[in-house]
Amino acid sequence: MDAPVCRRLFLSFIALIPLALLDVSIGRVSAQVPGSQPRQQPVQAQPASPAQPPTFQSPALQRQQPPPVQPQASPVGPAAGTPGTAAHPLDPEINLARQRLVTMQQNIQDYSCVFTKRELVDGKLLPYEQIFMKVRHNPFSVYMYFLGPEDVKGQQVVYVEGQNDGKMIAQPIGLKGKFGPYYLDPNGPFAMDGQRCPITNAGFVNLTKQLINEGMRDRQFPQCEVKQYKGAKVAGRTCTVTEIVHPKLPQFEFHKARIFVDDELNIPIRFESYLWPTQPGGPPPVLEEYTYTNLKFNNGFTDADFMIREQ
Repeated sequence: MDAPVCRRLFLSFIALIPLALLDVSIGRVSAQVPGSQPRQQPVQAQPASPAQPPTFQSPALQRQQPPPVQPQASPVGPAAGTPGTAAHPLDPEINLARQRLVTMQQNIQDYSCVFTKRELVDGKLLPYEQIFMKVRHNPFSVYMYFLGPEDVKGQQVVYVEGQNDGKMIAQPIGLKGKFGPYYLDPNGPFAMDGQRCPITNAGFVNLTKQLINEGMRDRQFPQCEVKQYKGAKVAGRTCTVTEIVHPKLPQFEFHKARIFVDDELNIPIRFESYLWPTQPGGPPPVLEEYTYTNLKFNNGFTDADFMIREQ
């Protein structure tokens, strides 16, 4: 099989990890997925059609500007702002993200969710993809079952750290599936075709690590505006939104980012980032959107939960 054909086969295979009302309507879908029945259900799902992509309403409509969060000491390494240095607008969010990371690592062994993503790849904004996903933190393991769009529905991807010589396993649908499953380098050209992030970066723990690293990089520069908004909604769940805005300068990778942290779970369940508008006053182009809904924690997943399933 020649390389161009292979690249087309794996276009849609892997995923990773955005100011008043936001409502993402994603339904209860786990019963449709092989091996998806949870052992526990601590979070109530919001019934809605899983075929519908997220719909948005800007939080700016609320006209709310709560007081800034005060910096707190971080249990993960030194705080972003250290004595003798000027505070940066990103410091409170970096320190809170570090605290969230410790809490998630201590309290969450695994989870299942519906993961919805949209990404700008090679200058093209790809359609929404919706995936039933299982994640285990030790050893790091990911199972993905694609729910949509229709041309990828039913595809499966598995990655388990320390197994399969470090490769992910991809099982397509239809005629392409007759030649699978395929063992791919997660960072190789076939697996990364049409993707911004490899499967090894999947999940909200890795998203939090990424945001901390990017925050520490960006705090080297003073050109940054940080706002916070209360009362945003993601699939009916109430969130606090931190919005970060950068001017168009070469040291920054994005114009605007929004982090939606679930007020009850203290988990980032949505992330958005945007590039700079192409015209003055125009809308900022979407760079990436990641949303986690229908979360079910500590299911006791084993290796058997991270295998390609017969359909």
